[in-house]
Amino acid sequence: MQRREFITVLGGLAATLPVAAGAQQGGKVWRIGSLFPGSSSGQSDNLMAFMQGLNDLGYVDGKNIHFERRSADGALDRLPALAAELVRSNVDVILAESSFAVEAAREATRTIPIVMTGVGNPVGSGFVKSISQPGGNITGLTNVSIEVSSKYLDTCMLPLRT
Repeated sequence: MQRREFITVLGGLAATLPVAAGAQQGGKVWRIGSLFPGSSSGQSDNLMAFMQGLNDLGYVDGKNIHFERRSADGALDRLPALAAELVRSNVDVILAESSFAVEAAREATRTIPIVMTGVGNPVGSGFVKSISQPGGNITGLTNVSIEVSSKYLDTCMLPLRT
């Protein structure tokens, strides 16, 4: 995960959890649900980077945050039930890794914030209204977007225009 992507994920979390020191002193333990389509035997790079970023902000797993991890072990049809389980466990935010996980989380809740990662086209998939103004309860980052890709291409072409 690149630095810019990592900062974007943390920005999504910042929109859902207070980062002020006073808020942390209140004793609330924030519950973060992680929904992953892959194997439960290991943590994804995205989740590890996410956890490290939270740690850098003063959030420590087991102290002022608690992760509820759900992995489908490659069985994508399990994702809706796992997402519903996270909603029933009353998590404060869901980190959904992949379009399949975001779709399952979206179907399970329209109120709990969802931070997406590993999603190819969130606008085309109907997860967000636009990259700049996502709306709804889903935010995060995308792997590829027509809007962003065209800007990358435009930036790359600048030296050739002179």
